[in-house]
Amino acid sequence: MNALASARSSEAVVTPFRRFVRSFMASRLAVSGLVLVLALVLLALFAPFIAPQNPYDLQQLDFMDGKLAPGSQNMDGTLTYWFGTDDQGRDLLSGILYGLRTSLLVGVSSAFIALLVGAAAGLFAAYRGGWADTLIMRVVDIQLSFPAILIALILLAILGQGVDKIIIALVVTQWAYYARTVRGSALVERRKEYVEAARCLALSPARIIFRHLLPNCLPPLIVVVTMRVAYAVSLEATLSFLGLGLPVTEPSLGLLIANGFDYLLSGVYWISFYPGMALLLLIVGINLVGDHLRDILNPRLQQ
Repeated sequence: MNALASARSSEAVVTPFRRFVRSFMASRLAVSGLVLVLALVLLALFAPFIAPQNPYDLQQLDFMDGKLAPGSQNMDGTLTYWFGTDDQGRDLLSGILYGLRTSLLVGVSSAFIALLVGAAAGLFAAYRGGWADTLIMRVVDIQLSFPAILIALILLAILGQGVDKIIIALVVTQWAYYARTVRGSALVERRKEYVEAARCLALSPARIIFRHLLPNCLPPLIVVVTMRVAYAVSLEATLSFLGLGLPVTEPSLGLLIANGFDYLLSGVYWISFYPGMALLLLIVGINLVGDHLRDILNPRLQQ
């Protein structure tokens, strides 16, 4: 009997996961987006082994190779620039691979740190209520009333340039979205019987929040964090394009696009075009995955 009961419990746990996988695999757009994102992530992870050169190693650069068209070779004929070069002679293919590493690092790191901060604030506000809820949500409302890029610009003007600085700026601009989402879900869960039963058992508030409320708030959080990763990547590229994100010594898709902006009218399109396409593919792939996750995890959209 014990073996039968354990088998049924394990089947009950596995069945929702199988349903989730089947529902996800049934969408061609979602699968295409997942494959695209995984391919770009692998290219970024293995960039030092795949890239023909280190685009930010000054010893490997030659200004005589600047603004070469796609498919050209360097002066020695030993290296083919499949995507061409920028004005400083950097291989654009190598720059894109290294830029993907930075974009993914900034996007994923800032999104998950903001998730931790926002989820903790939203759960605390929903569980405690009263003045704590009012104070936290008024701060959230004030922040969301300003454009995120404006807050990021102000913070970067104070902090300066750098990967750590832009991650801090993106965390500050994003945590409020998570806090509002978690608070809305936690308010619904807080009124349910299992939370009242946990209170009657005199469980600690921390245990109730993290063992009972948080697991039931995860479905909307998964969707939000997926969308916010794409948003963080695009915001980092925008700030770097404006010259306030990453310094010129750091690889970034936004910097590569900015390097070729002045040459677009002269016919040297590839300096901005190929990094822009890489950025577009990354954001589109993440959004395709996030859209289908929203459809799966929202019962109303399933109907």
